[in-house]
Amino acid sequence: MIRRLERGITTVEFAIVGLALMIVVFGVIEFGRALFVMNMLAEASRRGARMAAVCPVGDPKAASVAVFGNGGGTSSVVAGLTTANVQVQYLDVNGTPIASPAANFGSIRYVKVSIVGFSQSFIVPTLATSIPMNGFSTTLPRESLGIPRAGVVTPC
Repeated sequence: MIRRLERGITTVEFAIVGLALMIVVFGVIEFGRALFVMNMLAEASRRGARMAAVCPVGDPKAASVAVFGNGGGTSSVVAGLTTANVQVQYLDVNGTPIASPAANFGSIRYVKVSIVGFSQSFIVPTLATSIPMNGFSTTLPRESLGIPRAGVVTPC
């Protein structure tokens, strides 16, 4: 008689344990995705700074390369990352941004590329929150800034 009354117990136990297990699994997946995106944003700023250091001042190629662009303005690697999220600044010897870098070409000593205004959303649709992921920046010393030793300046 007791066995007959306990028939549904295993189903209820599995539902509780299964729910907890699924929450843990999806949490691990989301955490892994967040780490991946953080690494890609750090790499995006590094790639953009490297390109900005060797391309002419104001060349849009630095932002396109930073977002792993495939010809358009959106990233093929990080969903939602666009060239609008890439900020390129030219800095003087003290690290202060130069207001008009083309007019003050001789005072440019560093190039800084930052990822701004980007947030990572969750896969689970019921979670309407997103994680703001700003603060990724790379500063490199300027190199040629697109000026060849001989010849004409060409865009990257």
